[in-house]
Amino acid sequence: MEILIPADRIRHRVEELGRQIAADYRDKPVTIIGVLTGSLIFLSDLVRQLELPLRIGLIQASSYRGAVTAPGELHIQPELAPDVRGRHVLLLDDILDTGRTLSHLCGHFRELGAASLRVAVLLRKEGRQQVPFEPDYCGFEIPNAFVVGYGLDYNDEYRNLPYIAVLPGEK
Repeated sequence: MEILIPADRIRHRVEELGRQIAADYRDKPVTIIGVLTGSLIFLSDLVRQLELPLRIGLIQASSYRGAVTAPGELHIQPELAPDVRGRHVLLLDDILDTGRTLSHLCGHFRELGAASLRVAVLLRKEGRQQVPFEPDYCGFEIPNAFVVGYGLDYNDEYRNLPYIAVLPGEK
């Protein structure tokens, strides 16, 4: 596989994002909600950078199911998400692709009464957005290729790679 973003660059960028997020939420209690399953490693590494009062929650949302490299129908399981009423929420996802998932989730959490809502993504794929959406925090802009590693998968494999790589045959 071609390594697109090596592990040390990811680690450094997550540290930078942590400093920025900590400064923005200074002394405010925040609920960080990770979008399963791709954000787990990013979530784990990021929260260790934050010296803030925080809660962690999860929500399952996916438009990639099984052995596919193109998004399909969006599936969301909101029952895993914590109560966000009156809370400052940071929604955390692995990748901003079409924008459909994050746009939908933001609407969902606003309806549930979040006091404020920001979005952090590890990756933003160039040229793929179908829905206008701007994350508040972005780790890396990447080309339009199917990537794996650091939590991102293909058919539930490759999540454990410490780097981001282009899936062979998907350039």
